Amino acid sequence: MKFALVTGASKSIGFEVVQQLAQKGMYVYLGSRNLESGIEAVDKLKAKGLNNVEVIQLDVTDNESVLKARKEIGKKTKVLDILINNAGVYGGHPQTALDSTIDQFKATYDTNVYGVVRVTQAFIDLLNKSSEPRIVNVSSSQGSITLHSDPTYKYYDYKGAVYLSSKSALNMYTVVLAYELKNTSFRINAVCPGFTKTDFNGHRGTGSVADAGKRVVKYALIGNDGPTGKFFSEENNPETGEIPW
Repeated sequence: MKFALVTGASKSIGFEVVQQLAQKGMYVYLGSRNLESGIEAVDKLKAKGLNNVEVIQLDVTDNESVLKARKEIGKKTKVLDILINNAGVYGGHPQTALDSTIDQFKATYDTNVYGVVRVTQAFIDLLNKSSEPRIVNVSSSQGSITLHSDPTYKYYDYKGAVYLSSKSALNMYTVVLAYELKNTSFRINAVCPGFTKTDFNGHRGTGSVADAGKRVVKYALIGNDGPTGKFFSEENNPETGEIPW
């Protein structure tokens, strides 16, 4: 049996990813900042017959919480096969380059960027023990500088200095991490789940949570001949999925 950890997984896309991985026979640790919410999420999955899930209290913005989660999971398994860095925040309003506050940037980066670094570094030793370690950083096509520099891009007018720049930073971390582990069996990619209807965007999205989950899970399960250090958004490129940074 393979073991996976998904952060920010008590609801929406993260919850769906946990469900789909569990349905495929993985043992999944459902990371949740709020323990009660995580317990409720696990209960929902167990009610569906998915008993191979377990809640782990994990606040990606709190180093002690991350280290405690690593210690707890380390008591249960010596190997982690999949890490999905899903936890993310939008960053509030305003999102303009001139009016966004430094506190907004700090809070958003603390989750979307630093949180990924904290969790990845904390669990890299367990991932190193897997024969097929996979890391998926849940990003957004909105973090593509190339696309947002193109006036013909369908979301060109949907700018946001805080959120977009945090995802761009996450993308660069993904590139560097994949480069550093290029001569190993790691496969590390940034994946955009698409403009999904969730609480995150006030349910203004157009895609389903089920489809978003499939897009993330796909890259968590690629073989050793699969891509690494790439940026995928099947919503923007249905043919190959890959989009420019």
